[in-house]
Formats: sequence, structure tokens, C-alpha cells
Amino acid sequence: MKKSKEYKQWLIEVKQKIRSTQIKAAITVNSALIEFYWDLGKMISEKETIWGSKLIEQVSKDLKEEFPDMQGLSRRNLFNAKKFYLFYSNTLVQQAVALIGQQAVAQIPWGHNILIFTKSKDTKEALFYVQKTIENNWSRDSLALQIKYDLYARQGKAITNFTNTLPMPNSDLAKQTLKDPYVFDFLQLSEDFKERDIENQLTIHITRFLLELGKGFAFVGRQYYIQLNKKEYFIDLLFYHIPMQCYVVVEIKNKDFEPEFAGKLNFYLTLIDKTLKRPNENPTIGILLCRGKDNLEVEYALQDIHKPMGVSEFKLAKLLPKKLRSSLPSIKELEEELRKMDG
Repeated sequence: MKKSKEYKQWLIEVKQKIRSTQIKAAITVNSALIEFYWDLGKMISEKETIWGSKLIEQVSKDLKEEFPDMQGLSRRNLFNAKKFYLFYSNTLVQQAVALIGQQAVAQIPWGHNILIFTKSKDTKEALFYVQKTIENNWSRDSLALQIKYDLYARQGKAITNFTNTLPMPNSDLAKQTLKDPYVFDFLQLSEDFKERDIENQLTIHITRFLLELGKGFAFVGRQYYIQLNKKEYFIDLLFYHIPMQCYVVVEIKNKDFEPEFAGKLNFYLTLIDKTLKRPNENPTIGILLCRGKDNLEVEYALQDIHKPMGVSEFKLAKLLPKKLRSSLPSIKELEEELRKMDG
């Protein structure tokens, strides 16, 4: 592209923009950097219609000559800056400047932003991931995992009876806490795995499991022991949800949903409410994880149950052949790892 007089004048304006940004915030302050990329994307987008598709390549070269020590002036990054501007401005229009300048998008790193606006279908989905990143303080790898397994589509999709069993706003908070399906791609299970194998592996990989469960869950125990008169009961997994101030019982079924599962979970919720829940805490919530479910059957099963619970499916990664079963941790090894965690 020939360097016309107009281009040279415009390039001076871009350089001045860079210098003013450096002076104002030393370009290390994240919000100032995001604003800079927004402005730069806008400037490139406006002039590209005049000077053509070669503009980004040329301006990248000229800016790197002027600012050799500055990061973020590569052709690829300038293209991302343009895409960043177009992605939001095309749909948010007048709201875009406020959004970029002082709202959620400016609160997360540029690398996170690139991941979000390049992987999201629209701004509604993108802003969901922006907000969740802020709430959970996700690393870029954690954010990538959530996008890969489509948290946006899964969040709040479990079938529950929360509307009828919990007061507002707890019912909405609880509903948004549950997903459908849950994705346990980090488990190493052989083809003949049992429910206890899933439970053991989830406990060993508790950090990843908590990430999949979402913000606010604290692990209490697995096969949690409760005695009622002379009978003993063991709850698969017990958590405490700090924001909701309630216990959460997680029961795992390595089969499709059956109505009697809800009845047993209802009984476990009563046990926890009677033995662990303090007067100032909210009712215990149940999560039933199954390999599959008929949504209408689940709705009917939960209709007359007065304890709050939800039903979701869980998905696993590709199973290991049976011959590799011996390479998986033994029960003794799992117990040893749990003792280390408690220790």
C-alpha cells in the first residue's frame, strides 16, 4: 500500500494515541490497555474501508519501527483489536463505549478477552463468560475449559423443584448454580466402572470437580456417615455452599434416572437437615447425577417432593479398556490420597 499523505497523517494520530496512553497509564494498567485496543480497533476498522485490507500489515510494520519495545503491535494482535471492536460495536452500538471503557470487559486481561470474543457466538454469550471470569477469578486455562464444554449452554439448565421449595432469591441462585450436563472429562475410568469408581475419582480430582461444580462449593466428605437409630447411611458426596449457606448432597447413579432415586435423595436431605443443619442455615439442597434422564419423568418425580433438589446428567471422557484397569488407583491408594488432603 502506498503511503499517501492521508495515511501518514492518520499514522501520526495512531502514534499520538499510543503515546498518550503510555503517559496516562504506562500501558500496563489493564483497563487502559483494553481501552487502547478498543480505540485502535475502531481506528483501523474505519480506515480499512478506505485503504483496503493491507492496512493492518502496513500499520503493524510502521508502529513496530516507532515502538520497537512495545508488545501487542503484531499483525495478528491488530487484527484481534479490530475484531474486538467490531464484535461488540456491531450489536451494542451506543452501549459499547461504556461497556469497554468502564464495565466488565475492561476488568479482565486482553488474552482472556481474545479467547472470549473469538469463541463466543454473540455478545450475550461473551458477556456471560466475562462476568463469570470476574466472579471466579479464572485463569486463561480455566476459562478455556469452561468455553470448551459450553458452560453458557449448561448453566442453570438442570431440572429442579427450587421454585416451589426455596424462597426468593435463593431459588434463583440455586437454579443458576446447577448445570446440565456436568462434564467429567478428567476422570480415568475403565469400561466396567461402577458408581463408587466415579465417586472415588471425583474426590481425588477434587480441584477439577469443584471447578466444574462452580463457585462457592466447599468439600465436606465422601461416603459421609450418618446413623439413625441402629441403621447406618452413607451419602456419596457432601458439600457446603458458602454463598447460599446450606449443605449440598450429591448422589451419583451410573444409570438413567428412575423416580425412586428422588425419594432416596429426599430422605438424605432430611437426614442432613435434622443432624447437621443449624437453625440459621438454609435447607439442604440435593443434586442427583445420572447417566441419562427423561425430562418429563424427572419433572413428574419432583413435583410433589418438598425438599429442594435438581437432576442433571453427567458426561465422561472416552473410557479406558478393561486391561488398563490395573493402572488406575486402588481403593487403598485413594484412601491414602484423601488422608493427605485432610492432613
